[in-house]
Amino acid sequence: MKSAYELAMERMGGSDQSLSDEQKKAISEIDAKYKAKIAEKKIFLEKSISEAMQSGAEETVQKLRQQVAEEITSLENKAEREKESIHEQK
Repeated sequence: MKSAYELAMERMGGSDQSLSDEQKKAISEIDAKYKAKIAEKKIFLEKSISEAMQSGAEETVQKLRQQVAEEITSLENKAEREKESIHEQK
């Protein structure tokens, strides 16, 4: 699966061909780190959502779903910023 950065680079005609193996490895590590963080947040919050649904707290369910979306977006943005900083080190 390609990152948002990789997809954007393809659309603009650029590529990561000029990245060193070390930079590619660092980007791969960032992807892995943030995918793990996202999975952790999803698991934690999905459990909370399930519990709220069982108790009939629909408002809480909606808030938790919004929180999941916000936290995932935040983590994805952090990952992209870290990867961009590596690309800028050329």
